[in-house]
Amino acid sequence: MRPSLDKRLFAAWVILVGITLSYLLIDHSAGHGVPTASTVVTVGAICLALIKVRIIMREFMEVRGAPQLLCRLTDFWVVLMAVAMLGVYLAGRALS
Repeated sequence: MRPSLDKRLFAAWVILVGITLSYLLIDHSAGHGVPTASTVVTVGAICLALIKVRIIMREFMEVRGAPQLLCRLTDFWVVLMAVAMLGVYLAGRALS
């Protein structure tokens, strides 16, 4: 592997770890030991998960160097999942 590629993958890994730790911090501060469903925490968790998915697809599944169509399709998939998950969650909250 080239040194620049190693640095890029290491930076992506550090970002993924940072996102995971930030979610744990949000979850710990919002819950106060009592498991409750908070809209802010849930929407934040979904958004953080989707950011992680995009980073993993780009860096570790090597979509970055793929043809432009595949890059756009994977981005469309992430957006579609965001709309679907957030829509279902928020619709469920509105109905309950």
